[in-house]
Amino acid sequence: MGRGQLSFAALPRSFFDRPSHEVAPDLLGRVLAHGSVAVRLTEVEAYGGPGEDPAAHTYRGRTPRNAVMFGPPGHLYVYFTYGMHFCANLVCLPDGFGSAVLLRAGEVVEGLAEARARRSNGKPLADRDLARGPARLAVALGLMREHNGLDAILEGSPLGRPRQSATMLEGVPAEALSIRSGPRTGISTAKEVPWRFWIDGDPTVSPYRAHVPRRRNAAATSVGEAPRS
Repeated sequence: MGRGQLSFAALPRSFFDRPSHEVAPDLLGRVLAHGSVAVRLTEVEAYGGPGEDPAAHTYRGRTPRNAVMFGPPGHLYVYFTYGMHFCANLVCLPDGFGSAVLLRAGEVVEGLAEARARRSNGKPLADRDLARGPARLAVALGLMREHNGLDAILEGSPLGRPRQSATMLEGVPAEALSIRSGPRTGISTAKEVPWRFWIDGDPTVSPYRAHVPRRRNAAATSVGEAPRS
């Protein structure tokens, strides 16, 4: 999709003041900008709140690690997983609810050269693969631990957006008939919940993978499922 077709008006905070499974499909086709790179979202996953969604970080309540998920809405929740990757989420619902949407994949629509430099390490890489998967998306956008809690809502014109800020933009919402839903990727609990949403036929959508138990050697200790959101 060409840049000229996208709306770069900022989304209001009220957009995220809803349950995550309502926000998630509405995020498809929207644009997250961070610094000089912008990504049109093509695949997301919703995660519910405490006591509601066993796959969510907040299922057992608030901790220092997941505190950002408890609000306010429209902030980035960035976490480190598998000892090597960062993943980015957008917080939903008012303060205290503990819900978010994981950003799984997208198309780089601005800052292509910078995103490629971050992702390719000098090796050939197709445009479709620059942000195809949650860890790749975070790398392409330059999102790391220090961006946890960053406000992605810009009050006023995006023309005044500071270079290193994050901003959710209107983009072009995906047509309802193009949106598909199904089980979330790689989780071992609440596997049947159809809260993964994607744009059908978009080449940047990541492949679905069911949960596969991780092998542990004798020295390993059980730390539970790797967090998803």
